[in-house]
Amino acid sequence: MRRIALLVALLSTAATLPAQAVDDGLLMPRKTLSTGVMYSHDSWSEYWEGTLKRSNGNIGTLTTQTTTLVGHYGVTNRLTVVGMLPYVSTQASQGTLHGLSGVQDVTLAAKYRVFSTALTQNGTLSAVLVGAAGLPVTNYTPDFQPLSIGLASRRATGRFTLHFETTGSWFIEASGAHTWRNKVTLDRPAYYTNGQLYLTNEVAMPQVAEYKASTGFRKKRVFIPISITQQRTLGGSDIRRQDMPFVSNRMDFVKAEGSLMYGLTVPTDLAVQVGAARILSGRNVGQATTIMVGVLHTFHL
Repeated sequence: MRRIALLVALLSTAATLPAQAVDDGLLMPRKTLSTGVMYSHDSWSEYWEGTLKRSNGNIGTLTTQTTTLVGHYGVTNRLTVVGMLPYVSTQASQGTLHGLSGVQDVTLAAKYRVFSTALTQNGTLSAVLVGAAGLPVTNYTPDFQPLSIGLASRRATGRFTLHFETTGSWFIEASGAHTWRNKVTLDRPAYYTNGQLYLTNEVAMPQVAEYKASTGFRKKRVFIPISITQQRTLGGSDIRRQDMPFVSNRMDFVKAEGSLMYGLTVPTDLAVQVGAARILSGRNVGQATTIMVGVLHTFHL
């Protein structure tokens, strides 16, 4: 990391940075592949039990570390495919609960630019449609929240993004998404949630809506996005008082996030990214602070 920081300070030219996320309005150029590793450190000591904000001595501070392999490939100038595979580990600082670790869910997505047109003389407006699917790749348990590494639900997401970029390289965009989630199977014959006993091991998962607004700067070797994201679960119940979270609980939040990506010339087409995020408000989620760092390399095929 010291060598990378030194390179960032010394280098002064690099190629324009490509798209790096499923939920932004940017695409890879044709026959261009970007691959790399992203690491995030997420921690919280307070959470919302329904609307009640509290701490828990049986958990203390919950830490989640995620290392994700990512890849983006420009099939054409209007179509980019994306793949992500995370390894997740969790740990509680207090109590007797042991953390879990393992490979979580693979995500595959396709981003398609519907149109791109000049909007007056100030910049360009474009629209992007995204279709994504995810499924667990290991047999991890979702029934040990909040220490489970995921929800173990197969899912499909549709997203629409409007992106406006000025001639001065500033941009603003708005995005909305809807996620459908399949049933989850538990390792027990019955469960209690939402005031009712269910004599089955299958749990119906509520759908999820997400809204995101972003702004920032993108020019040659520098990419600085800042965003606000709101997630709303379309159904589900609250965590019961003094109980563990359940896999189908409503999980709502508002999150602020910012990052900096810097493109290097030595090694050629290498980029480093750092960022941070904070949950501002929520329901049945922890008030988490997340620190992110990543390295990506672009190949021109």
